[in-house]
Amino acid sequence: MEDAEANNDTVHPQVRAHINSLVSALGGYSVDDDDGYKLGDDALEVLRDLKKWIRFYDEKTNRMDVARCLAEANLVSTDLLQILATWPPSENASRYKARIALACFEVIVPLTWPIEKDRETMTVNHHRHLPVLQLAQLGYKRAIINFDAAPILNTAVRVALPSMAIPIGDRSARDQGIIKLILFFLRNIAMITPPPGIKYDGDESQISRSTLIDAFSYQDILLTLLTIASNMGDDFRTEDVIVMEIIFHLVKRVDSSKLFVSEKRLNKIKADELTAAMNKEAAMLRSYSKNAPTRHSRFGTMIWVKRESGKITTVSGQDALLDAATRERKMDSTKTFKPPRRARKEDMEPKGLGPPVSLDERARQQLRSFVSEFLDSSFNPLFSHIRKSLDREAPHVLDYHRSQFFYLVSWFLEAERMRRKANKESRQPSAADEVGSFNLVAEVLNQEMFISMNRSLDRGYGDKDWPLLTTVMRCFNQILLTVQEMSDSGDEENEEIADNILSRLFYEETTHDAIANIARTYKDQGFEYLDACTELTHTFLRILEAYSKQNVDLQVRSRKRIRRKKRAAKAADGQEGDEGQGDEDDSADDERQAEKTSQERKFDFKRFAHRFTPQGVVDTFVTFTKYYRDLDDSQLKRAHRYFYRVAFKQEMSVMLFRLDIIHLFYNMIKGPEPLDKNSFMFKEWEELSKQIIKRCIRKLEERPALFTELLFSKINSTAHYLEYGYEKQTVSTNPRPGAELEFKREVERDQQIAIVVGVLLDRNQTDHLEWIKKQLSEIENERRAWENVEKAMAVETPEGEAVNGAAANNAARSASHSIIRPDTAARRTAMFKNPHLRLLMKLIGMERLTPTLDESPDSTWVIPGTITADALKDSLSLINKAEFTPPTFEDGELAENQLRRKSAPRKPRAAYDDDDDNDDDNNGINGLINDDDDDEEGEDGILFPMGGPTARKPDARPAKKGQRRRRRGREDDSQEPGDELADEKARLRRKKQLEKARRIKSALYVDPRDDEDDPERDREFFEKEAARQEAKNASFGLSDGKPSGVDKLVWDMLLGLGDEEESSDDEGEQERAKGRQARKRKSDVADIGESGDEDEDEEGDTPASDGGSSSDEAEASSSSSRRRARKRRKPAQQQTKAAHPSDGDGEDEDLMDVDDSTQLTSRTAATSAGADAEDTSISSSPSRTEATAAKLFGEKPGVAADEDEDEDVSVAPKAAAARARPRARAGFIVDSSDEE
Repeated sequence: MEDAEANNDTVHPQVRAHINSLVSALGGYSVDDDDGYKLGDDALEVLRDLKKWIRFYDEKTNRMDVARCLAEANLVSTDLLQILATWPPSENASRYKARIALACFEVIVPLTWPIEKDRETMTVNHHRHLPVLQLAQLGYKRAIINFDAAPILNTAVRVALPSMAIPIGDRSARDQGIIKLILFFLRNIAMITPPPGIKYDGDESQISRSTLIDAFSYQDILLTLLTIASNMGDDFRTEDVIVMEIIFHLVKRVDSSKLFVSEKRLNKIKADELTAAMNKEAAMLRSYSKNAPTRHSRFGTMIWVKRESGKITTVSGQDALLDAATRERKMDSTKTFKPPRRARKEDMEPKGLGPPVSLDERARQQLRSFVSEFLDSSFNPLFSHIRKSLDREAPHVLDYHRSQFFYLVSWFLEAERMRRKANKESRQPSAADEVGSFNLVAEVLNQEMFISMNRSLDRGYGDKDWPLLTTVMRCFNQILLTVQEMSDSGDEENEEIADNILSRLFYEETTHDAIANIARTYKDQGFEYLDACTELTHTFLRILEAYSKQNVDLQVRSRKRIRRKKRAAKAADGQEGDEGQGDEDDSADDERQAEKTSQERKFDFKRFAHRFTPQGVVDTFVTFTKYYRDLDDSQLKRAHRYFYRVAFKQEMSVMLFRLDIIHLFYNMIKGPEPLDKNSFMFKEWEELSKQIIKRCIRKLEERPALFTELLFSKINSTAHYLEYGYEKQTVSTNPRPGAELEFKREVERDQQIAIVVGVLLDRNQTDHLEWIKKQLSEIENERRAWENVEKAMAVETPEGEAVNGAAANNAARSASHSIIRPDTAARRTAMFKNPHLRLLMKLIGMERLTPTLDESPDSTWVIPGTITADALKDSLSLINKAEFTPPTFEDGELAENQLRRKSAPRKPRAAYDDDDDNDDDNNGINGLINDDDDDEEGEDGILFPMGGPTARKPDARPAKKGQRRRRRGREDDSQEPGDELADEKARLRRKKQLEKARRIKSALYVDPRDDEDDPERDREFFEKEAARQEAKNASFGLSDGKPSGVDKLVWDMLLGLGDEEESSDDEGEQERAKGRQARKRKSDVADIGESGDEDEDEEGDTPASDGGSSSDEAEASSSSSRRRARKRRKPAQQQTKAAHPSDGDGEDEDLMDVDDSTQLTSRTAATSAGADAEDTSISSSPSRTEATAAKLFGEKPGVAADEDEDEDVSVAPKAAAARARPRARAGFIVDSSDEE
C-alpha cells in the first residue's frame, strides 16, 4: 500500500522529506508567548539551505519539485511573512534581523518568479507542477499585498536602503545584487496575474490591479520607483529595465484617456458606454426576432423545394416558410465545409498584456498622481537611459524589454496629451506649463529616438516579430499625434520644433516604404496588430498630407539603384582579376554590380498616397471593417476615411468593386446587423456605401468586363484598364548584351578556342557546347553539299559560257548565310547575355546579320557564306579536341583567368562641337580657335582645325622617339620625388611647343575675301605701289632700285633676292616686330632644346664681336635677325642638306623639339603668303647668304665640311665678312651714328 502511494507521488519522497525537515527547523508559533512566531536556532542557515535546494535542484535539473513541496508546505504565508513581521521599522539597526529578512527575500524571489512555458524545455514535471505553482503564486501575491501584520513591500525597500545610500562608485557587487533582488521582488508581485486557463478559487479583488496600486501607494513603493527613475544614469544604471518592467505591469491595458478626466466626466463616459452596449444588444435581438422561436415552433415543419436544375431538396423548420432568401440560406447552412487543418498559431497579442483593466476611483486617483509626477520628474532620464541600453544591446537587456519600452513610451505620450487636454479644459496651471510644454517628453522626440524606432520597425517587420512591431507602431502613432499637437499649440517655438521633427520623420523614404509594406502585407497577425497597423496608416497619411501642403518644397531622401563597374581584387601574383566574367548565364551586367546610394528628390504626396491603393492595403482595411459591430467611432472613422481616399481622392474606386466588399458595405447599412443609427458615423457610412455602389453600377455599364472582375482582386494593370478603358503604356528599356571579352595574351586560334571551351566546361555549361557542335555539324553538311553542287555545275558548264560569265559571277557565287536558331528560350538568352558563349561564337565565325543596328535578345546570328565547309569542320574538330583534352596552365590557373573584359573604345572628341554648353573657352569652339594665353598645358585646346596644316612627306631624318603622354590626376600615387622634376620639364616643353604653334596659327586663318578675284582693285593697288616705290627711289637717288655705279647683278646678289620679289620696309618692320615678340615669349620657356638655343646665341654673338665697329643696339638687332633667320631657313636646309654638308647634324639636334607640323606650316605659309620670305637680305636664307658671300669673296659655295658640330666653326671665317658687314638699307651702308 505504501509503495503504491510512493509511486503515485508527484515528488520524490526523499526530496519531500528533506524539504519538510528544513521547513520544520525554520521556526514556529510559541504557545507561551501570545502565539507569536519564534525563529529556530539555525533559522539563517535553514533559509540558506532552502535557497540552495531551489538553486541547485530545481534550476540545475530543470525540475519544480522543491517549489511544489514549499507550496504544499505553505512556507511563504506561514513562515516567511511572519519572520519579516518580526523586524519592525524601529529596529532598523539590528543587523541580524536585516540578514534574516534578506535571506527571506532570497527564497521568496525564486518562488514568485514568472513561470514561462517553453515547449522545447518543458518536461513531464512541468506539466504536473505548472497549474499548482501558478495558483500558489496567486496565493503568495494575495498574502503579501494584504498582509496586515507588517508592510511587506515596505520591508523589502528597507532591506535595500543601505545599499542604495552608498554612492554608485563605492557600491560592491553585493550591494548591486541586493538592489536588484528587491526590485525583482517588486516586479514579480506586480507581474503575477490569474492565468487565462485556470480558475482562481479566492476573491480576485484581493489580487486585482486596483489592490496592487493601492498597496504600492500605501507602502511608498511608487515614491521609491519615482526616486530611482529620476536618478537613473547618476545613481542607478543597470536597474533601468527592472524599473521599467514594474511600471509596465502597473499601467498595462489601463485606458490613459480616462485617467485624467474628472469623476463626473468619467461617470458620464461609463453611462454612455453602458447605453451603447444595451443598444447593441437590442439591435442584435431585433435581428434574430424574425427567426425567434414561437409558441408553435414545437410543431415540426418539412417542405420540399424545387430548385432550378429540377432537383427537389427537403428543408425542415418553420423559418423555411418565410421567404425564398431564407430557404436558400437554410439550404446553404446545411452544407458542410472542412477547412484544411493548420498548426495552432501562437498568441499574436503583445507579451503579457492580458484583458483591459478597470480601476476603482481610489486606484485611479493614485495612479493619476503617480503618472503626473513621473512625467514631471522621471520620464526623460529613465527612457533616455533605457533607449541607450537598448541601442548598445546591454547584457542586462532582454528581447521583450524592447516591446515594453515602446509600449510605455506610447502610453505615457497619450497620457501626457490627455493631461494637457484636461488642464486646458479645467484651466488649471500645471508643472508642465511652468517648465514648458512638451519639454517633459523631449527625450523621445529627438533624432536618436527616431533612429531607434525605425531600426526596431525594420527589425520587427523583417524578423516577423509581430508583438514588437505592434508596440513600435503604437509608439510611432503617438509620436505623430504629439508632434501634431505641438504644431497646433499656437506657440511659435513649439511650432518651429514640430516642423523640424516632422521634417526628420518624413525625410527618410525608407520610413514611407515600411508603412506601405506593413499595411499591404497583413495576413493573420491578430486584431491588436490590425488595429495598430490601420491607426498608424491613417495618422501617417493625414499628417503627411497636411505637412506636404504647408511645405511644397518638401525633400525626401530616396534610395536609388545605380550601376557601377565591378572592380575585382587583383590576384596574389599581381595579375589582373577577371572583370568581365559573370556567375550566371542570364546575368545582364556581369561586369557591373548594383550599389545603393542616397539621393534627395522632391516629395509628391499624390504619388505616395497611390502606394496605399493596391489590393493588399484594401484587404487590410476590409478585414478591419468586418469588425464594425465591435469598433468604436474613432475606429469606424479611420476605416471610412481610407475608403473615401481610395474611391474619390485617388480615383481608384475600381479597387473596391469586389463582391465581398460591396456585400460588406451593404450589410453595414441594410444588413441584418447594421451599424447603430444613433452613431454619428452611420450617416457618413451610409453616404459612402451609396456612392460606391452607384459608381459600381455605372462602371458595369461602361466596362462589361467588370462583371467577371467582380469576383477577383485587381492588380494595377487591371485596375487601370477598368478605370480608364485602356491598358497602361509602359516603356521598356533596351537590355544590354553580355560583356565583350578578350584574351590577356596573344595566342593562336586553336588555343583561343580551347581556353573558351575550358571556361564553359569549368562552369558546367556543356549544353552550350553540344548546341554549338550540333549547329556546326548541320551547317557544315549544308555547306559541303552546296560546294559539291557548285563543282558539278562548273564541270558541266560549256567553256564558252564559262569564259564569258564566270569571271563576272565568281564573287556572287558564294553560299548563302546560314541562320543560327536557338533551340530554347534559355539558349536565346545565353546568346545575348553569356559572354563566354558569345566569344566562342565569334571565334568560330558567327556574326550578327545586322551589325550596324543595336543588338537585342531577338537579334539574328548567322554564319557567313564566305566560310567554307572545311573551315567549319576545322572549328568543330578544335572544339572536340578541347572538350576531351582541356587546356592546363601554370600555377594551377583556371581557363577563365586567361580572359578579361575588353575595354570600351574612347569616343573621339569632336573638333567642332556646337552643342557643348561649357562656358570654359578651352572646351568651346572659341577655345579651339582662339587659345587662351592662360592655358598652360596645351592639351585642352586644339591649335589646328580638321584638315590643316598642309600635309607633306616627312624629311629623311631620324624618327623621333615617341613621347608618352599621361593625363593629370591618373598618375600612380607611388611616384618618386624625381618624377615631379620630369613632369615640370614636360610641362615647360608643352608650353614652348604651344607658343611655337601659336606664332604660325594666324597664317592659317585668312580672310575669305582674299580669294575673291577683282581685277580693277588689283590694278589700282599695283599702280599705287609702283608710284610709292618710284617716289621712294627718287628720294634716295636710286635708279631702277639700285645706287648709281653699282652693277645690277652684284646688287641683287648682295641683297640675296635672286628671282624673288622685294619686300617693302613696312612689311620688314612687321616681321622684325614679330621676331622680337617671339623672342620675348621664348625667353621665358625652357625645354630640351635649350642647348641648341645657347649654341645659336653663341654663333650669333661671334660675328657681332668680330665687327667691333657696330654699336650695342645694332649688335642686338643683328643677333636677333640671325636667330630668326636660322629658324626660317630650316626647311631649305633640309632640302639642300646633301649639297651643304656644312649644316651639320648638330643644328638638327638643336631643333629636334620643333613639331613637323610647325615646320611644314611655316614653309607653306612663307611660300604662299610671301610674308616670311620678304625679309632683309642677310636674314632671309643661310644658303643664299653663303652663296652671296662666296661670290663676293671669291670662294666656292657649298664647300664641304665635317658633319661634326665642333667643326661647324670652321665655316665662320669664310662667312664672317658677310655676317659682320654693316647693315644696308635701301642700298646705302647704314652706320650706328646715322641711327642716332
